[in-house]
Amino acid sequence: MISPRTAPVGLLLTSTALSSALVLASPALAQPASVELSELSVEGSRSRTGLAGADSNVAVSQDSAATSGGGGGPSGVTGYTARISPTATKTNTPLLETPQSVTVLTREQLNDRNVQTLKEAISYVAGVSSNVFGFDPRFDSFYVRGFSLTYDGIFRDGLRQIASGLTVPRIEPYGIEAATILRGPTSGLYGLGSPGGILDVTTKRPVFTRFGEVQLQVGNFDRYQGNFDIGGPVEGTDGTLAYRITGIKRQSDTFLPGGADDRSYIAPAFTWKPSADTTFTFLSEYQENKLPGSTTFFNQNFRPTRLYASDPAFNDFKQQQGRVGYAFEHRFDGDLFFRQNFRFYDVNTDYRYTSIAGINPDGVTASRSTGFSRQHLTQFTLDNQIEAHVTTGPVQHTLLAGLDYAHYDFNYRFGFGFGFGFGTAPDLNLVTRNYGLQPIFAAPLGPRTAQSQDQVGLYLQEQAKFDRFVLTLSGRYDWVFQNTVDTTGTATQQNDQAFTGRVGLNYLLAPGLVPYASYATTFAPQPGTDASGRAFRPATGDQIEAGVKYLIPGTNIQASFAGFDIVQSSVLRTDPNNIAFQIATGSVQSRGFEMEAIANFAPGTNLTLAYTHLDLRYLNHTSFTGQVLDGNYLSGIPGDTFTGFLTYLFPPSSALSGLTLGGGLRFSANSYANDENTIRNPTVTLFDALVAYDFAAIDPKYRGLRAQVNASNIFDRDYFTCQAGFCYRGAPAAVIGSLIYRW
Repeated sequence: MISPRTAPVGLLLTSTALSSALVLASPALAQPASVELSELSVEGSRSRTGLAGADSNVAVSQDSAATSGGGGGPSGVTGYTARISPTATKTNTPLLETPQSVTVLTREQLNDRNVQTLKEAISYVAGVSSNVFGFDPRFDSFYVRGFSLTYDGIFRDGLRQIASGLTVPRIEPYGIEAATILRGPTSGLYGLGSPGGILDVTTKRPVFTRFGEVQLQVGNFDRYQGNFDIGGPVEGTDGTLAYRITGIKRQSDTFLPGGADDRSYIAPAFTWKPSADTTFTFLSEYQENKLPGSTTFFNQNFRPTRLYASDPAFNDFKQQQGRVGYAFEHRFDGDLFFRQNFRFYDVNTDYRYTSIAGINPDGVTASRSTGFSRQHLTQFTLDNQIEAHVTTGPVQHTLLAGLDYAHYDFNYRFGFGFGFGFGTAPDLNLVTRNYGLQPIFAAPLGPRTAQSQDQVGLYLQEQAKFDRFVLTLSGRYDWVFQNTVDTTGTATQQNDQAFTGRVGLNYLLAPGLVPYASYATTFAPQPGTDASGRAFRPATGDQIEAGVKYLIPGTNIQASFAGFDIVQSSVLRTDPNNIAFQIATGSVQSRGFEMEAIANFAPGTNLTLAYTHLDLRYLNHTSFTGQVLDGNYLSGIPGDTFTGFLTYLFPPSSALSGLTLGGGLRFSANSYANDENTIRNPTVTLFDALVAYDFAAIDPKYRGLRAQVNASNIFDRDYFTCQAGFCYRGAPAAVIGSLIYRW
């Protein structure tokens, strides 16, 4: 187990100072909600459901209708705010009582910003770096507190979404009810993962209220899309069965020559509730994507040119994925629950791209190579939980015990071509840019590599409330078994095991004002061997976090501050004595603080503000050339970011009743373009906008009809980011108009 480190005194002093400042904050007018902060309990206000088009940009909100915890999603939702989230504890715990920093993205916020990717969804969240790889619709790739979540940190309905290689299951934002970002190590409950935290999305689930929504969308780059979301109780079942079907169909180009962004998505679900104590929800999905195989531009001196590196004649990334699963919950009595969540995923990818190898001596042509890969990933995950509520004297206990299992099989083949002949790309004319005019052929696929992994985890958690304190203790033991068969048929096996945990304490300083502190650990297996043939140790990490959370009494205004210090150890670095190999002796430190405020002032009027300061450095690292990088900043991750998004719905008494105006700002300070810290990326400030109109303001017979226009990067800022020597262009201005009808 990782040894604890002493918390920086500055974090606690800053938390106390912020607490004093927030006590003086002026309360704003509240919408109905019941919060008993004297007992540190929250009764989540019911979401504004019912008829579509009523006060918010939401057709229907599940508000944790399917389960009370363990993947059931947030509740107590009003506008952009939520009071309760099970992500941090796998129980229905108020955000004020969680000893880590948590942000919930509600369906109304996702609708207002009309997000098209998961990266867009989280772009206004504290601690998140979502533009590290520029415009890249192929993957949900982003960083939290400086650490990637792509492979180990994305969860769906409380279950880890496994990814490997170029095969990353995609999440369609229109198919989710909410997204929750838990920052910091989470291995004490979830097993192997990223020190930065997790992103857990909640799938749209059936509700026992009849509803429907259809959307027609048109945007630049010849974007055409249709969405639908319908459901309600099944007739003749006496209110015991409900269904929901969500789907989209999109055809779109991108600003990349010949690059498509096409998608087909269908997600049927049903909920069976034979009694008030038992719920079974079936969840499924089928999705097809067609995307560009490459999103890169030719780079010169850490600056991307406007020379697109790929070619429409050989530039497709096709992915088909399907999932089926369920969420089951049974309440034995008011104090004892059993839950079981299960999911099976199957993902196939076909990946073809062209790449510019270099400019030829003639200065007017570029030599090119090709890449071709086919990959297949299957996975299933199962999580069993027992939750009990007991009281011993003045102490109230919420106890959780769980056993989960995850398995995946992954295999892939690669083929590369360069020069003339089979599996090659003709030279590109730099003057005429003859994209797509010459045939390009795939190189033969090489031998198959296969990999499988099994993970078993046993975890326990205690949440104890006494007087003004809430103590959270989590502990988990994991066993991970991995087998790999390489292209020569050689099989290797690697077994890892680790204990991880978390201890956190929250204290009710004043009504709605809760300082907290926590310590948590994490681990992640690292396949492979060093120069001596020894298996790599798992990467381990620990975090000290301290902060304060404030819910202004009588309002829907939330604010939080968190300071953190994360050290990840035993990470892979180039062996300074043999640069052809790696050793697991590297380490990275991430220190900083985050401030976030989320408010709902009135129906349709919301605000989010987030500021992050991050100091992310190598403690012990060498580059692939053997250069020592100790003390250097990690490239591509900005040290300071600020975001803000505001919507305003004109009240019924206004002459502009029915009109919603909104806008957002995303600022990223400069970062280093390479790990040697010799070149910097420029600062970037982007602006987004929203204009919407509800036609019910003209006549009640138009209730549910809404027109909406969203624009991102409205000033068409030309920007880029370089990381570890590779550079990526940002997305240009994009405009999407939507016509929405809800009933």
